[in-house]
Amino acid sequence: MTRGSCLCGAVRYEYDGPFGTITVCRCSDCRKAQGSASVIAAPVDVAAFRWTGGQDLIAEYESSPGKKRAFCRNCGTPLYSRRDEQPQVLRLRMGTIDSETAARPSAHIFVANLPPWAQMDDDLPGYERLEPERD
Repeated sequence: MTRGSCLCGAVRYEYDGPFGTITVCRCSDCRKAQGSASVIAAPVDVAAFRWTGGQDLIAEYESSPGKKRAFCRNCGTPLYSRRDEQPQVLRLRMGTIDSETAARPSAHIFVANLPPWAQMDDDLPGYERLEPERD
């Protein structure tokens, strides 16, 4: 069982399923939404995911048509993103996980226009857009 929460601890969740392909997204939208060089996110199955506290504190922002980014209203922690056409999937922000996990990122995506301060410093493959199986 994977457990997670926001920075203030008000929003909490449990996930009892496998993570999909974990990526390090370097697109400008993710950089702005996270306030950092990237976001590490994993697709999770909504059927295996449940909120255990603070669901009323979750706000969603439509960052592009059909794509919502969710965050805690109290502390601003980014929690997940989702697409209207994929209601069965949340892209969970890995930084919110509290429990141990062996899950690791497999690639950097949207690396075409990285600013100099956001350069990659690992051996993961980098893709101009999405990873090949999602492109």
